Amino acid sequence: MKFSSIQSTILCLLLCSGYLQAKASESTHFEIQRSSVITLQSKVLDRSYDIYVKLPYDYHLQASESKTYPVLYLNDGPYTFKVAAGVTHLRPMDKVIVVGISFAHGENGQFSRVRDLTPVVDTSWKKYQTGGAPQYLSFIEKEVFSFIEQNYRANPRQRILAGQSLGGSFGAWVLLTRPELFSQYILTSPSLWFKQDWIFDLEQDYADNNNLLKANVYMATGALETLQQGGSEDMVGGHRKFTERLRARNYQGLIFSEEIIEGTDHYSTFPVGLTKGLMFVYQHIQ
Repeated sequence: MKFSSIQSTILCLLLCSGYLQAKASESTHFEIQRSSVITLQSKVLDRSYDIYVKLPYDYHLQASESKTYPVLYLNDGPYTFKVAAGVTHLRPMDKVIVVGISFAHGENGQFSRVRDLTPVVDTSWKKYQTGGAPQYLSFIEKEVFSFIEQNYRANPRQRILAGQSLGGSFGAWVLLTRPELFSQYILTSPSLWFKQDWIFDLEQDYADNNNLLKANVYMATGALETLQQGGSEDMVGGHRKFTERLRARNYQGLIFSEEIIEGTDHYSTFPVGLTKGLMFVYQHIQ
């Protein structure tokens, strides 16, 4: 088949038009509804962090003008915030202000999170700085809480901390050192193995000096997070040991739920665990 010059021109224009439309589509950015990004320059840490915020669907409705909301705080924000935004998209789950804390500006994400989410120094981590969690928690308490509660209708008595992996063990550490900072905890695939199971010594110290642990805690680990399934650590074993400890203490004020989630590994447990954790949390939020 031969094309005339006019036909060739028309065909070229059509192809170019399609290409331009495709390029226009590629340049359109997807935005999470009712979300924003704020940069906090931390005086505590002398570093900057982006804070991601998503508001509930009814936040700006006239009928809700005096309503305050629980706040879901998330570490590892670039990953966890997007998951939480999806989980809370539909109205039955959309009951909280979602706050994701990103990594420090100008730093590799893994470097930032390992430093900020580990409570004590572990010199076996040759490539990373560890032990920055106390300062990072001070940043959350003094600067993140303050910003969120001054600028949004956030209920300071209904703070929820959710974390995955090192974020989960960070949450366990907060639970055993500053439990009053949050009323609810969602701990998924917590890295309880950090520094030779150091968290279990901390729990023993807490139990020796306390019989009260006022918090609602949901904990989940994937059934595939074992050495037999190719994992680098026996996360399931650590989970069972920690949950048995908490149950045996009979702490006053502790409402505790836990599970091993069938079919999930270290990288797929968080979406399921967060969903189930929020369902647990919502039962205990008035």
